[in-house]
Amino acid sequence: MQCKRNFSAKREAIYKILSSTDSHPTAEWIYENLKTQIPDLSLGTVYRNLSVFKETGLVKSVGVINGHERFDANTFQHSHFVCNCCFKIIDIPKSKTFVDQSTINNLENECDVHIQNHNITFYGLCGDCSKKISVESEDI
Repeated sequence: MQCKRNFSAKREAIYKILSSTDSHPTAEWIYENLKTQIPDLSLGTVYRNLSVFKETGLVKSVGVINGHERFDANTFQHSHFVCNCCFKIIDIPKSKTFVDQSTINNLENECDVHIQNHNITFYGLCGDCSKKISVESEDI
């Protein structure tokens, strides 16, 4: 039997700030951005609620980037780009990284697995970091 979880004011604020950004924030970022509005908020409360959100499918973890777990309230299937310089995470639309059913079927048969979902993450330099590196190399 699954218990019903109530949305407390703190839980609602945590979810609201997470779902209002596409920056894929850390728990620390969420805490820092809410502590002035909710003075008795603790970092532990943020982590506990993020865990509940992950368990219930309201959010997903993008993974650990530069030592910090990053979160995404966009739970629709899509890929990400991670900048190796500034660690910005950018959503890539599903249509740009489409894996067709034929590829999935081949992987399932070759590896004797059943694929339920997949995540594709690209790594490199974002436009801003590419420009900075370009300018810095011109100055040398």
